[in-house]
Amino acid sequence: MGRWVGGDGFEVEAIRLDGHTLLRVRQHGFLVAYCRSIAEVTRYVPLEELVELVSLPVGEARVRG
Repeated sequence: MGRWVGGDGFEVEAIRLDGHTLLRVRQHGFLVAYCRSIAEVTRYVPLEELVELVSLPVGEARVRG
């Protein structure tokens, strides 16, 4: 599932709730809405402000030499 952050403390996260995929919109950690579509998300935060958070794999540190 994906996770995006935007300006003014907004965060959008794709989640599974009762067997349905929803987009949870939070602002400063507080629930704003559960959205069924991207169009619904635009009621709360402009899409052009959202940046996807990507988790990078953790591996062994390499020493350059």
